[in-house]
Amino acid sequence: MDQNNSIPPFQGLASPQGAMTPGMPMFSPMMPYGSGLTPQPVQNTNSLSILEEQQRQQQQQQQQQQQQAQQPNAGRRTLVADVVSISLEGIHIKCIAGFVLKRSLNLWSSGLAGTSGQTPQLYHSQALAGSTTTALPGGPGLYNTPIGPMTPLTPATPASESSGIVPTLQNIVSTVNLGCKLDLKTIALRARNAEYNPKRFAAVIMRIREPRTTALIFSSGKMVCTGAKSEEESRLAARKYARVVQKLGFPAKFLDFKIQNMVGSCDVKFPIRLEGLVLTHQQFSSYEPELFPGLIYRMIKPRIVLLIFVSGKVVLTGAKVRAEIYEAFENIYPILKGFRKTT
Repeated sequence: MDQNNSIPPFQGLASPQGAMTPGMPMFSPMMPYGSGLTPQPVQNTNSLSILEEQQRQQQQQQQQQQQQAQQPNAGRRTLVADVVSISLEGIHIKCIAGFVLKRSLNLWSSGLAGTSGQTPQLYHSQALAGSTTTALPGGPGLYNTPIGPMTPLTPATPASESSGIVPTLQNIVSTVNLGCKLDLKTIALRARNAEYNPKRFAAVIMRIREPRTTALIFSSGKMVCTGAKSEEESRLAARKYARVVQKLGFPAKFLDFKIQNMVGSCDVKFPIRLEGLVLTHQQFSSYEPELFPGLIYRMIKPRIVLLIFVSGKVVLTGAKVRAEIYEAFENIYPILKGFRKTT
């Protein structure tokens, strides 16, 4: 047999001489396909093994990742192009698309962290106090002024203009201490416009015409005055009742006058859907039309109880000062306006 045509022993991917043999054509792993050229023999296989080739590819990938990490937008821009360029070949689409997506997301997240080691600011409200927010890479700047930490929102009534309606005070209840023990039977027999029925109620009921009020006088010396339309009228009426008791021979004084309750009312001039209101604000309201025709709304701040009727009439009670009545109505008016009946 001719020595030139003999088959040398197999070593690696090519013969030691580096020449192609007619029996076993060997191709380079890096040889371009589809070029139509004659395959070239592998040169110097002792220095270019499979392991070295893999290491060289890994180094190239690492260099590419470092370059793309410095420019995080590059990974996102090439994401769509890489997915589109994948050939429609069944399972290869899923594998390559998953690899490209994972790789692009990793590059994007690593680009957000940056080289300075700072945590990226996603929302301007998450910045620490005294610091300046930083915009996302590749995006426009957000703010250049310091922004405080994010605070939880609290429920509030809808923003609206002033209602222009002022509730009218209908009744004021006040208390006063006369500072002495009283004989209720003597007061009932000697005073005008006084009635006393101990079996029915353990207090003398006394009335005066100006201001038009009613007083409940107890044997302990405590007195309750109701029916006044203003704070001044309530105080004046209480002093008149104390003077009547003094004229009957009791050492009455005027101590610890205090307004205990104020009742106001107003009309919003439109009908209200009470069913929708109780469903939306069921934490604060109760509505039993079979027991009482009005909706009872218990406001937290100010601590006022409102009686809301379908006709648009509103009664406010439980206030200690006049300002609480006005504040409660201004809070409830935008809510009532949202449940206005259209028909």
